[in-house]
Amino acid sequence: MSAFVTKKNREQVAQRAEFRCEYCLMPEKFSLFSFHIDHIRSIKHGGSNSLQNLAYSCGFCNGNKGTDLGTFLDDDETLVRFFNPRKDIWQEHFEIIEGAIHERSSIGKATIKIFRFNDVERVLERKLLLSGGFIHP
Repeated sequence: MSAFVTKKNREQVAQRAEFRCEYCLMPEKFSLFSFHIDHIRSIKHGGSNSLQNLAYSCGFCNGNKGTDLGTFLDDDETLVRFFNPRKDIWQEHFEIIEGAIHERSSIGKATIKIFRFNDVERVLERKLLLSGGFIHP
């Protein structure tokens, strides 16, 4: 299967996400770079181009996620999947405090770890956008 996503589907995914990253909530209009269409389950892991498997993602989140599906936490041998914006509710897995995104679940912790939500520059940017009312969970 091809990773190609049609223009129509790209537009639908962007509109559904209200033109913000479905992982870190960054609004696209404040980004210097175009957002990506992420395959929640990558093609190489059996994912498809269906709208149910596509998410709107900033370059930071998409680049850090890559084709990964999850990660290991601490010394545990259990693979923890990432947040899935088609199946999960953001507020059940994350909260924003002073610009930093904190986990509320192991899924949140795994996602924060690999997507690097709390790199210093991302927290500072998010803090500014929160103070202006441009980010809402």
